[in-house]
Amino acid sequence: MLSILFGLLSALTWGGGDFIGGLASRSEKAVRVVTLAEIAGLVLLVVLKLFIPEPMPPIQVWLVSGLASLLGTAGIIMLWVALSRGQMSIAAPVSALMAAIIPVIVSSFTEGFPGPLTAVGFVFALVSIWLISQDEKSTHLERLGDLSLPLLSGVGFGLYFVLMHSASENYTLWPLIAARATSIPLLIAYALITRQPALPKRPLWPLVSLGGVLDIGGNIFYVLAGQVGRLDVAAVLGSLYPASTVILAAIFLKERINRTQTIGVVTALLAIVLMSL
Repeated sequence: MLSILFGLLSALTWGGGDFIGGLASRSEKAVRVVTLAEIAGLVLLVVLKLFIPEPMPPIQVWLVSGLASLLGTAGIIMLWVALSRGQMSIAAPVSALMAAIIPVIVSSFTEGFPGPLTAVGFVFALVSIWLISQDEKSTHLERLGDLSLPLLSGVGFGLYFVLMHSASENYTLWPLIAARATSIPLLIAYALITRQPALPKRPLWPLVSLGGVLDIGGNIFYVLAGQVGRLDVAAVLGSLYPASTVILAAIFLKERINRTQTIGVVTALLAIVLMSL
């Protein structure tokens, strides 16, 4: 139950962070938004580290965390670009579907197949992610070009889930600090090489910083979910983040949630119940 709680909290905070990141990326380049969000997340991690002692991990943890960071950062840039270009209630769930499938496959080989009710819960969760991603105007097959970024971002997230789970088995904050310590210098170097500002415009700083704090909160809850439970449970529940993104888009952007998406949200709730039995 604790793993399920942490997984749900990761979905809620990740969804909020993605909504803010996608919103900010509509008026600023996504790479700049991600850079500031990563910095805000690192600041929060350093503050937490002052109050939560943890031994220094070996170099292997730093390397795995760094690789996870490269994949996760690429994924979030592609997702926020997709969110800024199209309907948030479409891009986020498609990305989440791919992000959930990869850890489930890996976990089946490394941790064995889950129990029958949990396995059925996985199926319902994956179906719910797909249902939430439907709109009434066109099918995904008619918009494959629009789905390329969400799909690629989902692959990046899925691999991030697997690698970060491996790096954080015995550590909580250090792998996340190592991930930010890898991504931030690379993002700043990219800005210098391309001769463009590294950060978004100052008026966006409070909003983007909030998104970064929510994003790192999602990461912390995901790590905790993986430490007390299975990789696939933590990843699938964390991948329900589109539900909060869709709800926030409906509230603040007036994006309409259709009947199919509503069924998807109900299916997601049923999946959570099945995985908790």
